[in-house]
Amino acid sequence: MHNQTIVEIQNLQKKYGKKQVLHGIDLQITSGQIIGYIGPNGAGKSTTVKILCGLISEFTGNITIFGKALRTQTLDIKKQIGYIPENAVLYESLTPMEFMEFIGEMRGLDTELTRGKAEALMNIFEMKPNLNQRIATFSKGMRQKVLICSALLHNPDLIFMDEPLSGLDANSVIMVKEMLIHLAREGKTIFYSSHLMDVVEKISDRIILIDQGKVIADGSFDELNELSNDENLEKMFTRLTGNTNHGEKATAFINAFEK
Repeated sequence: MHNQTIVEIQNLQKKYGKKQVLHGIDLQITSGQIIGYIGPNGAGKSTTVKILCGLISEFTGNITIFGKALRTQTLDIKKQIGYIPENAVLYESLTPMEFMEFIGEMRGLDTELTRGKAEALMNIFEMKPNLNQRIATFSKGMRQKVLICSALLHNPDLIFMDEPLSGLDANSVIMVKEMLIHLAREGKTIFYSSHLMDVVEKISDRIILIDQGKVIADGSFDELNELSNDENLEKMFTRLTGNTNHGEKATAFINAFEK
């Protein structure tokens, strides 16, 4: 399944009222890739992800996923994708096991299969003892682990992640990074949107930088670095987006407290 075209985006545009958020995104994504999708706040990252997941239906342009038209075959596409947002509403009165049984049933999975996968996934995060505790008692990081596990229950071929490491401890972050690399080796495609430049730089096969709704850089870090000779992705990011005066802003911020 490697090197097959999984996602094709042609002239994707999106408006909220009179505000144009996406200005003609054109992308082709193949299987087995980890795509690092980065950009400043308000660049259109989350909007792109929500459109590709079928959560936002009003847009212009053409999108095909697994060779299917997103506009007309959304439900078929959703069966093959997983989505891990930064913040999602969990049913707090449920336990992780009950929540994943619910997700599994919606996905058409056998109950026993769901339970086995839930135990195995939660055990990876060292949360098997918490399987039957109420989600209402969980920390932000624990809830995020439940979200990650529930999104992977049905073994999706395409995984969208929007700031998926939010709230996770250092060991869990390392584990998730390794997990993503292994999934890509198996032919899974990861669309990873994040502000954490060091993580994106280390795990991504391809980095797509958008600013003001347009793609301004697209390639591996090495390919992009040949054009810019930046030390790291963070330096490249600040240069390409025109935000190079962070030091001055930090000094002004501190000075504001001293007045």
